Amino acid sequence: MSAPTVWPSITVVIATVDRPELLRRAVSSVLDQDYDGEVDVVVVHDGTTPRAMGLVADGPRRSVRVVANDRTPGLAGARNTGLLAAAGELVAFCDDDDAWAPTKLREQVRLWREHPDAAAVSTGIVIRTEDGSFERVPPTRTDLAQLLRSRVLGLHPSALLVRRADLLGEVGLVDERLPQSYGEDYDLLLRLAARGDIVTVPRPLLMVDWARTSYFDGRWDAISDGLTYLLEKFPAFGEDRRGWARIAGQIAFAHAARGRRRTALRWALSALRRDPAQLRAHASLAVAAGLLSPGRLVEQAQRRGRGL
Repeated sequence: MSAPTVWPSITVVIATVDRPELLRRAVSSVLDQDYDGEVDVVVVHDGTTPRAMGLVADGPRRSVRVVANDRTPGLAGARNTGLLAAAGELVAFCDDDDAWAPTKLREQVRLWREHPDAAAVSTGIVIRTEDGSFERVPPTRTDLAQLLRSRVLGLHPSALLVRRADLLGEVGLVDERLPQSYGEDYDLLLRLAARGDIVTVPRPLLMVDWARTSYFDGRWDAISDGLTYLLEKFPAFGEDRRGWARIAGQIAFAHAARGRRRTALRWALSALRRDPAQLRAHASLAVAAGLLSPGRLVEQAQRRGRGL
């Protein structure tokens, strides 16, 4: 990290498809940061023609660039396009439907100065659903073992601040081999945690909107294929029975929702052998038997600020 008297430059990568109103809100929340260092925003259009947003960076320490995804189509390729175009010492992501509190970057950099050994810095989040708002604040320090056991919902990609040198070197870029980019954020968290702990500003400085339909809603093949890929990529899951069962339960649920009963049963039983209390595995059996609607279960979970 830079010396305490210097605020490091930061590039913020915002991947977008075609949501101009939401995108303007996201970009504005970045440009309005109460941060004394340089903030460079790179908006990456994935599969759409880049166009001006009508936003002008205010001041010499703020800039906005708009580019097209020139790598693998999808979120992973779009984020890597932005990363490779980044000039900042630090890099952050912001989804086009998320927004930052004005003090986010300042508080993160201050915390990193207190914990220079950290691999990344996150913040708490506020999830807005049709039923209200839910705060999710991760542990102040998260290691690899914790991430293998639990996805740690509050560790959201739009809350992360990472060294650009790490993403271009030891940690690596976003994995473009992930089927339909599903799980790319979790994959990156695991690789970051293998380098060092992730520290968190214990305040909700990111606003996440779950009142709209997610890109992955109903895309069961992407979910099952992506999670199966992660289990194979990270053998360390085999060292944590509950962690492995959690992922296997999600895979079982996705297969059950897709109507693949035998495959769902196989994954569910494998999960339950490792963790008999794994709720996703039990839910997948109910879905496979036609007793419950997968869409309804996911909807109910999201209304409470939780995922699958």
